Amino acid sequence: MDLHLLIDNLTNPALLFFFLGILAVQLKSDLEIPPSSSKFISLYLLFSIGFKGGLELSHSNLDMEILWSLLFGILLALLVPVYTFFILKRKFSSENAGAIAAAYGSVSAVTFVTAVSYLEMAQIEFGGHMVAVMALMEAPSIIIAVLLMSLYRNGNQEKTKLGTILHHSLTNGSVLLIIGSLVIGFLANDEQARGIEPFTTDIFKGFLAVFLLDMGITSGKKLSDFLNKGWFALLFAIFIPLLNGSLAAIVSASFTESTGNRFLFALLAGSASYIAVPAAMKLVAPKANPSLYIPMALAITFPFNITLGMPIYLFIIQTF
Repeated sequence: MDLHLLIDNLTNPALLFFFLGILAVQLKSDLEIPPSSSKFISLYLLFSIGFKGGLELSHSNLDMEILWSLLFGILLALLVPVYTFFILKRKFSSENAGAIAAAYGSVSAVTFVTAVSYLEMAQIEFGGHMVAVMALMEAPSIIIAVLLMSLYRNGNQEKTKLGTILHHSLTNGSVLLIIGSLVIGFLANDEQARGIEPFTTDIFKGFLAVFLLDMGITSGKKLSDFLNKGWFALLFAIFIPLLNGSLAAIVSASFTESTGNRFLFALLAGSASYIAVPAAMKLVAPKANPSLYIPMALAITFPFNITLGMPIYLFIIQTF
């Protein structure tokens, strides 16, 4: 990978604000984000991600390749959190296992943008519908995580009707917001979307920086919990994304011949969300420890993907 591109990503202000939050805790600073403001920012990020994803989806002309791409993306977002949850539950509580599984079943928009930059520099073409695929992969993993956390509490399976759990999962505020925003974005025309573009787009990075600052502070307060289970978490955060990305790179060849699309599928499958899922888990699973799932996604999986992951996935695609 190009060193300049790597440095640009690692010096991204939003990423650095996350580390500033951790540093503030280590320095015993009184820096903090008010809880009410933190909740509003979480809701805003979910709204913005969903709305922009709906807009991108509305601009895609559906053909069989696009349809299979959308279905494959949703399938990944449904399957990954299920199998990872049961791996994680061997070491973590149901809430922590669900939050981590949701993060790794969902996607990282920053990793996706990095992958797009990589393809553009390499002059490899890709489909615009992949942005819609990315957006559609956000919500399913959150729904599955809420479902699994509702089924398993304190390591024991609860006798709760599946219909009740599913209703709770789909009507949960964060899930309903991101799905509803995606539908509204899909229905809105370009002129209507431009009317709120300053809110959905222009200030997004600023709110993201403040959100990650808050997540850094939260993570810093419980950083020892991550270090205590560091070996398992570290290995999971490297090998599970590598497995998911490699399989997606190979399987996606069954419905698309585009190297760029297969590459983006690999990065989406191998990435982990540290925006939408933490924002949702803050509301859905307040007992889940953000010092576990955020550092895993942000401090381990993200750097791995943009340094070693991308050339590995490209090699797999070119080989198979």
